Amino acid sequence: MKLLLTGFKGCWYFLWGHIFAAFFYDRKYLAGRWFTGKLHGLCTIGWEWVTKDAMARIRTGENRAARFPVAYGCRVVCPEKISFHPDDLNNFQSFGIYYQAFGGITLGRGTYIGPNVGLITANHDPKDLDEHLDPEPIVLGEKCWIGMNAVILPGVVLGSGTVVGAGSVVTRSFPEGHCVIAGNPARIIRKVEQ
Repeated sequence: MKLLLTGFKGCWYFLWGHIFAAFFYDRKYLAGRWFTGKLHGLCTIGWEWVTKDAMARIRTGENRAARFPVAYGCRVVCPEKISFHPDDLNNFQSFGIYYQAFGGITLGRGTYIGPNVGLITANHDPKDLDEHLDPEPIVLGEKCWIGMNAVILPGVVLGSGTVVGAGSVVTRSFPEGHCVIAGNPARIIRKVEQ
C-alpha cells in the first residue's frame, strides 16, 4: 500500500510539475540533478518543488517574477539578477532565505545556503532612512557554505571554499577563500586545506 501511495504521489508531482513548468518557469532551470533519477516513484524532488511553488504562487502571488522554483517562505527580490547553476536549485528551497538582488547575486557552483540567511545588495542610507545607498553585487565562489541565520551585506565577495558560521554578519570580502569565517563582523577563524 505504501509503495502504491508513493507511486501515486510521484506521478502527481511529475504530471502537475510539467503542466506548471509551461506557465511559470524557464526550462534551463528545470534540468540538472534535481530533475534526473527517481525519488517518489516516477518523480524527482525537482518536480515536487515545481508543483509546490506553482501552487503557492497561484494562492499567494509570492515570488511570481522568479523563472525558477522557489519554496514558499523563501523571498527573492529581483530574481533576474541572480546567477546560479541549475544543479544548485536547492538553495531556493529552504524557509526564510532572503535574496535581495538589486545589485546582483552570483552563487558559485556547489554552494549551499542555510535556512534564514539574508543576502542583501542595497542598504538604507544612514543619513536619510527613506533613501537607499547604491546597490553592490554579492559574489559567492564555488563550494561555499553559508550557515543558518547568517547575513551577507552589499559588495561582499567570498572566494571558493569559504564557510560562513551560523549567525555571522559578513560586512567585508574574503576573496582568498578556503577559510572559515564567523562572528559579527565576520573574521577568519581558521584556514581550510584545499
